Formats: sequence, C-alpha cells, structure tokens
Amino acid sequence: MMTGKMNPIEFAKSPTRRQCLAGAAVTLGALVTSSVLGGKQQAMTEKQSTGSEATRTYLHQEIDLKASPQKIYEILLDSKQFAAFTGMPAEISREPGGAFSMFGGMIVGRSVELVANQRIVQAWRPGSWDPGVYSIVRFELKGDSGETKLILDHTGFPEGDFAHLDPGWYARYWNPLKKYLS
Repeated sequence: MMTGKMNPIEFAKSPTRRQCLAGAAVTLGALVTSSVLGGKQQAMTEKQSTGSEATRTYLHQEIDLKASPQKIYEILLDSKQFAAFTGMPAEISREPGGAFSMFGGMIVGRSVELVANQRIVQAWRPGSWDPGVYSIVRFELKGDSGETKLILDHTGFPEGDFAHLDPGWYARYWNPLKKYLS
C-alpha cells in the first residue's frame, strides 16, 4: 500500500539533488561535446603505462617558446586564443578560483593560483577520470630576451596515466602552441 512516504532505506539509496544535477550536467556536456565535434567522439588516446611508468603520478617538462611570458600567460588564460591554437572550444575564467573547460569539455578544472605573467596553477582533470579526482598542473613562465622557458609540473594524477599524459602535453599543447606562435 502506497502512503506517499518513502521508506528510510529507499530514501537513503535515492540520489540527492546534487547527484541528479551532476548527472544531468555530465549528460549535457557529452551531448554538447558530441555536437561540437560533429557527432564524432574524439577522445584523447589513453595508452596505459607499464613498467616503472605504471606507478608514476607526476611529470616534468621544460618547453622553449618564442614569445614573452606575458604572451604565453595570455594565450593560456584567454578562451579565444586557447581555442585558436588548439582548434577546440575553450571557456577559461581569468580569476583565481575560476572554472575552465578546454578541448570541448574533455579537460575541466579550476585555476588555483594566477600570478600574472609568471605562474598558473590549476586543479585539472579529464572527464574520463572518476568524479572528484583532480591533479595539479603548474605552469612556470621564465622570460629571457623575449622568449619563454615554460616549466610544466603535472602532479597527482592516477597511476597508469603517465604514458598518455606525457606525450599528450606535446600533442595537445606544445606542438600546436609553437605552430600558433610561428
């Protein structure tokens, strides 16, 4: 007999409003990404790490760029310029604590620290990771004669992800950025 009241056990198992909204947002994001990409699902290649790389949860890269730190800082935090060099949609808040969504929503997070023309620190995650799992991405910009040494430290990502993240930075960021700057 239905009395209109929910059993406490059933109530505890039912999703919260926040969980329902999060699920709807993920579904909407997938639909938007799919439509933006012309219905083709373009996932980032995820090669699993093996051997000593299997347990690595950090990476370090140093990239020389032919532009000033100010220009690199602007490109990395400007939605239009980021989309122009990557060829994919981006929405990036320029405020500390502000959210970002890059590569048509495949990478999302928040800017933790922004020091103009010197440093960008972000809580960063691909949509394929478990909900609530974030890594830290730190871009350090060192200028010299109109050029920039960009030092990337990406830490705290899940074990097994090094093999696709390390080359992914070159394929998705550094090579397109160098081409954009030339």
